[in-house]
Parts: sequence; C-alpha cells; structure tokens
Amino acid sequence: MYEKFYRFTGIPFLLTPDSRFFFGSAGHSRAIAHLVYGLAQQEGFIVITGEVGAVKTTLVEQAWSQLDRNTYVMARIVTTQVSGDDLLRLVMANFGVGDTPGTDKATLLRRFEHFVRDQLLAGRRCVLVVDEVQNLSLAALEELRMLSNITIDGRASVQTILLGQPQFRPVLASRDVEQLRQRVLASYHLGPLTEAETRGYIEHRLKTVGWAGAPHWQDEAFAAVYQHTGGIPRRINTLCSRVLLYGALEEAHEITTQMVDMTAGELNQDLGAGSASAPVPPSAADQGLSGGSEHLALLRRVEALEQGAARHERVVRRLLDLLNATTERG
Repeated sequence: MYEKFYRFTGIPFLLTPDSRFFFGSAGHSRAIAHLVYGLAQQEGFIVITGEVGAVKTTLVEQAWSQLDRNTYVMARIVTTQVSGDDLLRLVMANFGVGDTPGTDKATLLRRFEHFVRDQLLAGRRCVLVVDEVQNLSLAALEELRMLSNITIDGRASVQTILLGQPQFRPVLASRDVEQLRQRVLASYHLGPLTEAETRGYIEHRLKTVGWAGAPHWQDEAFAAVYQHTGGIPRRINTLCSRVLLYGALEEAHEITTQMVDMTAGELNQDLGAGSASAPVPPSAADQGLSGGSEHLALLRRVEALEQGAARHERVVRRLLDLLNATTERG
C-alpha cells in the first residue's frame, strides 16, 4: 500500500527474486563472473554459497535473464530434503521428462539421455539449478554426480549450479564427496553488502520503481538500515518495506533514523528475536516512596498502553484510507 502513497510504479522491496532489481555489488559482480566462466566450460558443477537472504537465487535469475533462451534449457529444484531416487525424479520432472508410477531408475536414465540428445541436436544445453543444496543427503549428491557422468557424443549432458548456505562448504570439502568436488569448475562465497553498498542497493531498488527523492532519506537512516541488517539483502528488503509502510501510515515525507530504529525494534519483537523495551529507571523521588514502586510501574504501563492504543487507532484509520484509495484506483 505504501507504493500508492509514495507514487511508486511497483513494490521496491519484494522478497520474491526478480532480476529487475539485481544490484551489482562487488561481491555479486564477482559471483556473476564465476557463473559465466563456469557455464562457458559446458560441463561440471558451479557452486555459489552465501548466508540466508544473500539473494543467491536472484543472482541466478540475473544470469538466466542474460542467456539466450534458444541455447539453454534450465530446470530448477528448490525442495532438496529428498532421497537420492526422489531427487532424480524431481530432476526428470523439472526438465519435462515423462515419468510414470513404477518406472525403474534405469528406464528414467535412458529417457533422460534421449531428452538430452534431442536438446543437443537442437543446439541447446541443459542447466540444472539446485537450491538449498546444504539439505541434500550424500546419496542425493551422488545422484547429481552420476548425472554429470552421462555424456552424449563426448559432450556433458548437463551442467549443474549448486546454491546453498555456508554449511555446505565443509560438506563439499569432505572426503565423502571428493569425486563431486573434482568436478567443480567455479566456486564463490557471496558475502554481505558493505555500508556504502547497502545505501546503493536501497536507492537502486527505489529508482527501479520510479523513486526520484520522495520520500527523502536521511543519510543516517541508510546507515541505520545497515546496522540493523548487517548488509544482508533480504533483511534489508524486510526492514525497508516496513519503514516505508510506517512512513505512509504517518504521512511522512522523510525517512529518519528514528523511524528505522523503531521499525527494526518492532520487527525484532514480531519475530521473537527482541525483548520488550527496557523499563524506565525510577527517579530518586520514586525510590523514596515506600511501597509505591509497583503502583508507579502500573501507572506507567497504563499510560504506555493508552498511547499505544491511540497510535493503533490512527494506524488502522490510515490503513483503511490507503485500502480505499487503492480500490478506487483499481
């Protein structure tokens, strides 16, 4: 709803991966370079790891948006807590290879070979993207390796991009997957944005939806976003979206440090990661009142609740106004 108030052409901080919002930070540019290099080899595995919310999937979306769709066929697997055999069937299904109940593994692999051969004859290469790879069992990883062994007229049948969290790197370094590791052609770990990149990231996403300086962001507000999110893009999206919603509800035309700090605190409480506000220490006069501390604490709590109720009522009214405005424009 805040995009209507600020007259954006869309929602700038969606959590869903969208290549339109790709921001080429130093780390993301290097990761793209590793992807491009790996794909140029036309075989093996490409590994990209990063913290939760480091937009690894968006990175692949960006690379995919730049590839010739007549040259590549891509299949993507997101659910990875499956057995080796189930993973194989997921791969077949996502490439569009037919699978009927009860089909044995050997038949599936023959069908896959025929599919890949047809793609190669048509001038297309198969690329498999496996997300959340840290959840895969060793048996499932072995299935992926076995798929990479399939060759058609001396050419690799499929290239695989593995996306995962940092805990996958020790797995990849273990002796249990040494044969797979030997087939890794490019590997990169995607770190968080710097403070300067965080500001650039926010401004880039805003400009993508038509932002031209309204609302105005204080310099300190950008710094506050970085401090609260650690430069992790998904956290930045979540916080900035809530900050803009708060700004729209309050009809604010400037995003301040205080707004960012308050919203971050509310998010922490909403997600169970924060604690209640620290109690106000009693004044000397309060401490001198024998047996009155509980009463004073209760009074302050009542006052806080009354203030919160008043603000809640204002917020609800403003939400209704925004909803009505959205309906009328629709």
